[in-house]
Amino acid sequence: MSTVQEVARREAIAQYRVVGVPPEPDLEGLVQLAARVCGVSTAVINIIDDRLQHQIAAVGVQASVCSREDSMCAVVFREPGHIVVSDAREDDRFAQNPFVTGEIAAVRFYASSPLITPEGIPIGTLCVFDEQPGELSPEDSRALALLAHQVVDVLELRRITRELGQSNEQLENFASQVSHDLRNPLTAIAGFIELAADSPELANAPQAARALARAESAAARMDSMIADLLAYARLGGLQPRRDEVGLDDVVRAVLDDLDSALAAAGATVSVDAAVEVIGDETLLRVLIQNLVANAVKFSSAAGVQPQVDVRAHGLTGGWRITVDDNGPGVPAEQRERVFELMERGTAQEVPGLGIGLSTCRRIVEAHGGRIGIDASPAGGASVWIVLPDSVD
Repeated sequence: MSTVQEVARREAIAQYRVVGVPPEPDLEGLVQLAARVCGVSTAVINIIDDRLQHQIAAVGVQASVCSREDSMCAVVFREPGHIVVSDAREDDRFAQNPFVTGEIAAVRFYASSPLITPEGIPIGTLCVFDEQPGELSPEDSRALALLAHQVVDVLELRRITRELGQSNEQLENFASQVSHDLRNPLTAIAGFIELAADSPELANAPQAARALARAESAAARMDSMIADLLAYARLGGLQPRRDEVGLDDVVRAVLDDLDSALAAAGATVSVDAAVEVIGDETLLRVLIQNLVANAVKFSSAAGVQPQVDVRAHGLTGGWRITVDDNGPGVPAEQRERVFELMERGTAQEVPGLGIGLSTCRRIVEAHGGRIGIDASPAGGASVWIVLPDSVD
């Protein structure tokens, strides 16, 4: 590639902010689905810069970094396209590659589809491989290409969200784009999960069956979240349902959705939230998920093993919920400012969109409640929420 193309690619990669950070749960779900659909042991999302190949999500191997010279994907990356290789030992492009010869691995079957940005810039691949020779059916090959497109969609939606301004008009425009760009891929992914779940092979693979059941449940919850949040953005405000909600069940569902991210960070989460609150279950799940994910992310960035404590108890006329962590905390002078849209305080080096706490505040206020931050007994941040049992 020319120097101009390399510069454009480096800039595109930098905008996505996925290199050198814990794997995103959405990306991990896509590699798991790719491996299942293609019937192989391993799938990886690679981001390839001018020197290195970064595995930003993987199943079947531990995500790692290797030199671009050693990468199999970098070989085909010079002319990006959809590639299927039955036996890499018999392909001149790969026969001497260390991932094939046994120096690093013993790859035989290999297939990849490029990750191309909307501007036409190749930034990496979604690849699947196995230590046994193999083939892909035309249907599975198309599925791999579709999933590669979904990887870029996820990256793009994160980038677009991060770049949103504060105006309601921008939020409304974003809602329209999300309706098309997120709901449609989610429908496709749910379809692949359903196809995989119907496979007779699952009768002898209980672990895979459980993983697919969890993926199907997560897709359904995501669809519900998207529906409510799109309505929220379009209306410029929330009108939450007023249902009895078991908060402990909400927290457990959140921990299930965040399972991969929690495991990758070595995080432990303790829960004491056996209360029934009045509110909108979907929005409360978004609220808790944002707070737990934030706690883990910032604690990890501070170099500590994350310990998160979620608690709730009744008050006269309502409930108090706290999410404590052992991370760096939030300086007192920033504890109000971090709730503003696109505001991240002094933590600019920590990947994120800068809208999580703003979303949390809007959800809490829509329920007639209040949210704030104190110092945690564990030394980090303690986000507290007070929800009333009725909205005036």
